[in-house]
Amino acid sequence: MLKSLLIANRGEIACRVIRTAKRLGLRTVAVYSEADRAAQHVRAADEAHPIGPAAARESYLRIDRIIEAAKKSGAEAVHPGYGFLSENADFAEACAKANIVFVGPPASAIRAMGSKSAAKALLEKTRVPLVPGYHGDDQAETKLAGEASRIGYPVLIKASAGGGGKGMRIVEQESDFAAALASARREAASSFGDDRVLIEKYLTRPRHIEIQVFADSHGNAVYLHERDCSIQRRHQKVLEEAPAPGMTPARRKEMGEAAVAAARAVGYRGAGTVEFIAEGERFYFMEMNTRLQVEHPVTEMITGQDLVEWQLRVASGEALPLRQEQIPLDGHAMEVRLYAEDPSKDFLPQTGTLHHLRFPETSGDVRIDTGVTQGDAIGIHYDPMIAKVIVRAGNREACARRLAQAMAEVEVVGLGTNAAFLKRLAEHPAFVRGEVDTGFLERYGDEVVPKEQPASDRVLALATLAKLDAISRAAAAARTTDPHSPWATSRGWRLNDEGLARLKWQDGERLIEVTAHFGADGYRLDLPGGSVAASAAVDGSRLAATIGGAALAASVVFRGEEATVFDDGASHRLGFADPTRRAVGDASAAGRLTAPMPGKLVQVLVKKGDTVEKGQPLVVLEAMKMEHTVKAPRAGKIAQVGYAAGEQVEEGASLVELEEKAQ
Repeated sequence: MLKSLLIANRGEIACRVIRTAKRLGLRTVAVYSEADRAAQHVRAADEAHPIGPAAARESYLRIDRIIEAAKKSGAEAVHPGYGFLSENADFAEACAKANIVFVGPPASAIRAMGSKSAAKALLEKTRVPLVPGYHGDDQAETKLAGEASRIGYPVLIKASAGGGGKGMRIVEQESDFAAALASARREAASSFGDDRVLIEKYLTRPRHIEIQVFADSHGNAVYLHERDCSIQRRHQKVLEEAPAPGMTPARRKEMGEAAVAAARAVGYRGAGTVEFIAEGERFYFMEMNTRLQVEHPVTEMITGQDLVEWQLRVASGEALPLRQEQIPLDGHAMEVRLYAEDPSKDFLPQTGTLHHLRFPETSGDVRIDTGVTQGDAIGIHYDPMIAKVIVRAGNREACARRLAQAMAEVEVVGLGTNAAFLKRLAEHPAFVRGEVDTGFLERYGDEVVPKEQPASDRVLALATLAKLDAISRAAAAARTTDPHSPWATSRGWRLNDEGLARLKWQDGERLIEVTAHFGADGYRLDLPGGSVAASAAVDGSRLAATIGGAALAASVVFRGEEATVFDDGASHRLGFADPTRRAVGDASAAGRLTAPMPGKLVQVLVKKGDTVEKGQPLVVLEAMKMEHTVKAPRAGKIAQVGYAAGEQVEEGASLVELEEKAQ
C-alpha cells in the first residue's frame, strides 16, 4: 500500500479522498489556491502547499505547480479527484515522469477516451453498441450536413472534445442545421479550444445510464452495477440513483459486460464510468469518463464498498478486492447536489457566507459529502456546490421518501439554495413512479421549482414566537442575573403591563402587524387569517411549537433584523420592522440597482440621462460562468452609472441609479 498521497483538487472531493486515505494510514497532502487558504480540505490534510492565485487556471490547473508540491512534500502518489486535471493525459504523464504514482488510468486510456469521436471509432471494432452517427475527421459543413440527412432527423450535434452540455445542439429539421452547426462550433472552440463536432441520432425520450467499472494491472476488470442519471438540467445531472429504475438482471449483465469491454479496449486501469444512452430495449455507448464520478457514493451505498480505497489499492499494484460474482447489490440509493443557486431565477448561482448551515443527521443510510462548514464562503472562482446528500433505503419508493425528508432538514442562511427544489423533485409522483428520462425537468419543471409565496400565518406565528423569546431573554438578561427571579422568565410574564406586544414583519412589499397577547401558558396571536393560541419551547434556533393546538418542530434563524423560518421543508425570509429604527425601503424599488454577486460587467447598456422603461435591460453581469441581466425596476431617468464594461464589481456594488420619483 502507498504511504503518502497528494490530492490535486479542492472542496468536497478532496475532503472525501483524505478521509479514506487517512483511514488506510496514508499521510495526506493538500494543495490550495489563495482563495482556499482556510478551506476545509486544507485543514483536513496532514500538510498543505500553496499553488497560486484563486483562478483555477493559475492554480489547480497548473501541472508544474502540483508536481512541485508533490516533490516538496515527498508524496508517493497523486489523486486527481474529479474535474480540473482528472482527465488530463499530460498530467498523468508528468506524474509518471516525476516517478509519482497517478491514481487513475494510463495516459493512453485517457487520450483514447478523451475524444468522443476517437473513442467511438475505437469501439466500432468491439461489440459495444454505438448510437447511429458520424464521428469522422472530415469536418466540412457539406459532409456533416450530408451525414445528418443519412442518419435522419432529429440529430444531435456534439463537441468532439466536450462535456457538460457545451457545444451541443439539437436539430429538428434540415433547414436549421447550418445555423446550429455554426453555433455549436463557436461554443466548442470557446469552451475547449477545439471546434470539431460529431453528429448522432437524437433520441426523443432517452435515459442516461452509466456503469461503474474497475480494472487492475493483473488483467481483472469488473462492473459495480449501474447508476441512472436521467434527471438533468441543461445536460447536467441533478439527481442520480442506483440501481436504475426497471433494470432487469439480464439487462444489467448485458450493459455491464459492454462497459467492461470498452474498458478493456483501451487497456484501462482504476475507476472509470462508461455512459450509455438508452431508449426502449436498446442502449448505446455515449462516452467514458476516465475518473471517479461525482455520483460514485450511490454505488458505494448499494455495494458497501469504498471506491476510493479500491483506487488506492489498484494504484498500489494490488488486485481488485472482489470478483464480479462477489459484488453485492443491496437496496436503493439516491444522491442530489445541494447548490448555492436560486431555482426561481433560472438557477442563478449565489455567492456569500454560510452564516448558518445545518445538514440532516448522518447514519448508515444518510451520508453528507461536503467541503464547507458554517462560516465558510461560497465564492465566484469555483463550483457553487455546498454538499452532496446521499440516502439509502430498502427499495426505491422508501429511498425517495428518505431523500425528501433529508432535504427538508437542510438549513442554509446567507445565500439561496436549491434544497426546496430537490425536496419537491423527490416527492413528485412521476419521479416516485420511476418515469424518468432526460426530458423530465422540461415536462415537470414548473411543478418542482418552488414559487415565491407570501408568508403564511404559520410562518408569521413561528417568526413571532422566536422573536418574542429573543426579546424576553434579552430583557431578562438586562434586568437580573438571578435565573430564579420572575424578571428572568421568558414566558411573557409582566407586572403592571398591558399584556400585549405588537410586532411588524416585512414580507416582500407587505408590512404585516402581528399582535401577541400574553397568557399564562403562551400567547394569543392576532394574525392576518385570524386569532390563534400559540406557544413554543425555544432551544437556540429550534422551536418545539404548538399553534392552534397542532404541535410542530421548526427552526427560526436570525441574522440581524432578518428572520429565516425553516418549516416543513421550505424556508421563508422576513424582515423585522424594529419600531426603534428608521424604516429603510427596498434599494431596487428606490432606484438603486446593485450587483447580486461579484463578477465582471460585460455590457453597460445605458448612460447617465437616459430614459428607461420598467423591465428594460441596464447592464449584463458575468459571474460563475453565467450571465445575469439587471433590469430597471420601474420607468425613470438614469441618475448615475457606477461602472464601465469590463470592470470587476463586488456583491452589493451600486451599478445603476435611477432618479428619485417626484413626490
